[in-house]
Amino acid sequence: MYLPINVRRLSATVASSVLLVTGCGGAGGGASATYSIGGTITGLTAAGLVLANGSDMVMPAAEATSFVFATALAGGSSYAVTVKTQPIAELCQVTNGSGQVGSAAVTDVMVTCTRNWTWVSGANTVNVKGVYGTQGTAAAANVPGGRASPVSWIDSAGDLWLFGGYVHDPVAGYNEYFNDLWRYSPLSGQWTWMSGSNTSNAIGVYGTQGTAATGNVPGARSGSLSWVDSAGNLWLFGGVGNDWLNDLWRYSPGAGQWTWVSGSNTGNAKGTYGTQGTAAVGNMPGARVASVSWIDSAGDLWLFGGSGWDSAGNGDLNDLWRYSPPSGQWTWISGSNMVNAMGVYGAQGTSAAGNVPGARDNSVSWIDSAGDLWLFGGSGYDSAGNLGQLNDLWRYSPASGQWTWVSGSNTVNAKATYGTQGTAAAGNVPGARDGSVSWIDSAGDLWLFGGFGYDSAGDAGWLNDLWRYRLGSGQWTWGSGSNTASAMGVYGVRGTSAAGNVPGARDGSVSWIDSAGNLWLFGGWGYDSAGNLADLNDLWVY
Repeated sequence: MYLPINVRRLSATVASSVLLVTGCGGAGGGASATYSIGGTITGLTAAGLVLANGSDMVMPAAEATSFVFATALAGGSSYAVTVKTQPIAELCQVTNGSGQVGSAAVTDVMVTCTRNWTWVSGANTVNVKGVYGTQGTAAAANVPGGRASPVSWIDSAGDLWLFGGYVHDPVAGYNEYFNDLWRYSPLSGQWTWMSGSNTSNAIGVYGTQGTAATGNVPGARSGSLSWVDSAGNLWLFGGVGNDWLNDLWRYSPGAGQWTWVSGSNTGNAKGTYGTQGTAAVGNMPGARVASVSWIDSAGDLWLFGGSGWDSAGNGDLNDLWRYSPPSGQWTWISGSNMVNAMGVYGAQGTSAAGNVPGARDNSVSWIDSAGDLWLFGGSGYDSAGNLGQLNDLWRYSPASGQWTWVSGSNTVNAKATYGTQGTAAAGNVPGARDGSVSWIDSAGDLWLFGGFGYDSAGDAGWLNDLWRYRLGSGQWTWGSGSNTASAMGVYGVRGTSAAGNVPGARDGSVSWIDSAGNLWLFGGWGYDSAGNLADLNDLWVY
């Protein structure tokens, strides 16, 4: 049951070799030997790195572990290897990069590449109030207040968008919900309050279904889900405010207007499933919170699960839906039309018609280059019908209509196996968790951060571990953060990247990935620089 949670390779790496060239000598006409310049690379996960030795350049591919320049040098010549161009979202440094060529190939130049966290905006303390400024006007002082479970988008210009969320009022003992829409420009480093109220618990203004209007705005809520379509419009579905919601909205950044597209303008609406696999005008997912979403290459919107209403009652859901914007119709694709269904895992790695993830909320999701839908973890039901945190990884193929259990456990509350930081291994796996955030990089790999769940000792708490899942190898790598729960944030200097920087453990954050492959993280419920646990409004880039 839901509870609010407090690019491409530029060139192939040239194989290391020694090149011997015989040519004219000095007055005596003797032969002159030449030797290659190269070395090792560690930590390179992205394309774009260019190394230079004078005018000679080499472009190692992502994941390369060695390099060598094409031009060999004569003994006694000087060399100086430098980084001409940094790879996408990484920082590479050269060690032992200069010297004189002796009588053998140079193989001991070392290139070390790392990703570091940078605290960009917001406070390093909890429970900070928002500074709204003037609606529609960016300003250096503007910043959203601390919150958990908002939703996010990124537009074609690379700006980051943030909507809603909630804070827990410890004095009043209840949650306050928001419907403010914000835009953050990485270029200017400034926030702009775009729409919605600068006070909490605002009611929705629906207007006429299907008609955009200046006064329209979704009501305050948290735990919604979102998509961005090919035209750059922002889509918003459901969430929880005063009630569970199943309204579908579209926001046009160009016009600055909201349109109520589908669903009910009242709370706690039950689902209308219709016939599985068949679109119909009357079909509609029930009101829900903490679902996950995808958008496919055809522009169709997909949603899975959450906590909310089936056709009769309330609980955790495992229904998979597709929405077609051209037809305006929903299709119930997979899963149960009843709440609290247990998972049917089948054989790991094998798809089958009967396989289906159990009902759950607060999972993470992504879509790969083949159009398959991926789902990880959450709070829900395992293969035996037990309720708890999950760390199962699933893939759904729209082409076959079948689910595959790919990785992780088919039982709840599994602890993590971290292995060695920075090293992929078959046995590595994040612990069971919910409320994490995720990104997809330019290589199509999944990045996963934080949540509430289980560390390497099996202790439950808030997490700040960063993981990478390689689709090609099917292996997890622990990349950053702690392997124990409840770690506080290390902020460093705002705007300055450093190896020791790391966001504190948290859940209910939101994330983006920009065109350069940088990972962005905002807010959530977690630990600040002093180890205080509450709502955060810090913005980070990795």
